[in-house]
Formats: sequence, C-alpha cells, structure tokens
Amino acid sequence: MHLQTYAIVNQKGGVGKTTTSVNISASLAELGYKVLAVDLDAQANLSAHFGYPTDEMRQDNIDENDTTPLVARKSMYDVLRYDTPIEDILVEVDTNLFLAPSSLLLSAADLELGGVIGREQILKRALTSIHDKFDFVIIDCPPSLGLLSLNGLVAAAKVIVPVQSEFLALHGVRQLLDTIDQVRTAYNPALIVGGVLLCLHDSRRRLDKTVADTVREYFGDLVFSTIIRTNVALAEAPARGCSILRYDTKCSGAEDYRNLAKEVLSNESKSNKIRNQSAA
Repeated sequence: MHLQTYAIVNQKGGVGKTTTSVNISASLAELGYKVLAVDLDAQANLSAHFGYPTDEMRQDNIDENDTTPLVARKSMYDVLRYDTPIEDILVEVDTNLFLAPSSLLLSAADLELGGVIGREQILKRALTSIHDKFDFVIIDCPPSLGLLSLNGLVAAAKVIVPVQSEFLALHGVRQLLDTIDQVRTAYNPALIVGGVLLCLHDSRRRLDKTVADTVREYFGDLVFSTIIRTNVALAEAPARGCSILRYDTKCSGAEDYRNLAKEVLSNESKSNKIRNQSAA
C-alpha cells in the first residue's frame, strides 16, 4: 500500500490525543504494517510514552553509577530547524514501529521559524524521503493550533480528532474543523477528516451516552464506530514506557485500539476502491 499519513489533532488537552497516537501506531504495527510515529509536541509526551528519554528525563538521571554522557540527541527540532534528514533521528521502539522524538526546544518553533519561507511545508518536505519506507505515518500534534500543528495538517492526508465524552469538547471540535477547512483551502487541498474518535467514554454514565449521541448526530459518518472506553490500564501504560498492547494486551483499552486500527484499514480499503473506480 502507498503511504498513509494521519495527523492526530485537538487543540484541547486531555482528550486522549497522545494515547491515541501511541496505540493506533502500535496496533497498526502489530498487524504487520511499518509505522512511523512523529512527536510534534514540545512536551514530548508521545516520546515518553514509548519509553524514549526526554530532555527532562535525561537531565534528571539520578543513577550515579551510570557513566553514559547526557548528550543531547537529535529530535524533530533538528528536522524542522536545521533540515536534518528525518532518517537520522528515528528510534525503533517496537517491531515495525519507529519514533521521531520530540524535544523541549520545539517550544520555540513558532518564533524561530516565523521568518522561514514555506515554514508550514517543512514537515511535509521532510517526510518525502521516507515515503517508500513506511506504510503509515502518525503525527501527534500539540494541543494548540500554532505552527507545529499547521505543519502536521499540511503534511497529512487525513485527520483523526479525538473527542472526550463531555459537552465542552464539542465547541473545540467545531473550531478545529473550521481550521481544517482553512488549511485545505490555503495549503493542502487533499486534506480530509479521517474520523472523529470518542475517547474516555464510560457507558455507565448517562452524560457520556448523551454526548456520544450528540456527537454522532452532529458529525454523522465522520464518527468512528469504535469508542475508546475509560480504562485504568491506558492511564498506567505511559509510566511503563510502552503501548497498551505491551502493558496489558487483553484489557478493554487494547481491544478498543485494535478495533480502531481495523476500522482505519477498512476505511482505507473503501477509499482505495472508490479511487480505483473513479480512475477507471
């Protein structure tokens, strides 16, 4: 299959964006696809979730017997700021699964890249060199709609929007969809919404069911059939530096993300069939 690039975006924090980025990547890799997870957030939560030592973790190394020098490793900052080939920063974190790690230095990206011509296209250009090396690129965007998220949207073919089962989340999604329309008009005409994903859902709560019904009524077919249920293992996995598939392979969180990966693949298959029919 040709490379599929997804941006996981929501300007609201705490809705399951990074959790989704990690576990959809791991689920696709488990199915045999070669996946690259790109961490565009200066907080580096995606990198930490995969067990990759972030800037703070390296500086807070308290093992006095460890003589390994605390050398600053290359990250997405080097790719965006200095045109470092993205291949030079990749870390293999699991079978078929690679990470392009983040750095706290990315927090200055808006200022440092503000005067760069074509600054919204930097990530898209960087990914051209790996088009034949991966099946999927999953981009974890920061919880804001600044330059980093814009790079993610310009580089992506599709957007997945995680939504928490609460009413206030709907307002942010409407704003995000407007932003996606603007990006489509100005920079990336092929960009589409690949799906709205209900996360942190507790079917025992009447509010969650009401919000889920409202989301489906408002966004229709854009909403994934798969719902990510509230599961304590999903909150515990980051501390172990691994995906939910490695931490608790039989829990409901692992089941949900495996189902999401299958739904994404099914949607890709339908899209390919439609494209082939149109071409014929």
